Amino acid sequence: MTYRVYLSGEIHTDWRDEIIAACEGLDVAFSAPVTDHAASDDCGVAILGAEDTKYWHDHKGAMVNAVRTRKEIAEADVVVVRFGEKYRQWNAAFDAGYAAALGKSLIILQMPEHDHALKEVNAAALAVAREPVQVAQILRYALTGTLPS
Repeated sequence: MTYRVYLSGEIHTDWRDEIIAACEGLDVAFSAPVTDHAASDDCGVAILGAEDTKYWHDHKGAMVNAVRTRKEIAEADVVVVRFGEKYRQWNAAFDAGYAAALGKSLIILQMPEHDHALKEVNAAALAVAREPVQVAQILRYALTGTLPS
């Protein structure tokens, strides 16, 4: 059984690569948002035309990015949302809420320092992991029934 896993959230570290590497040998298909920060920010105006204000520039980008995000979340079996240390990923909070509203299995990946700020997001999740390897271990267990050694 192939699991489709969408990896949402923070784009400034290699957490996605860590999960993918730790899931080697599992029947998992991963997808993610566009992680090229400049491309993600500027896709709306690059495709639909320039804007006079940063608000509308960002709004166009958010709408264009949502075409991909909504499809990938809707088709996913599991949605992993990473809230990073340095930057606030407000779009990740939307992704978590959207996935929960669709009834997707949701795994949050975040540090204990964010527990209070993310309490409502965490309440919607089936698991809150602290390290990428824990996400991989959850996926391995879900697919094979085996625990980490």
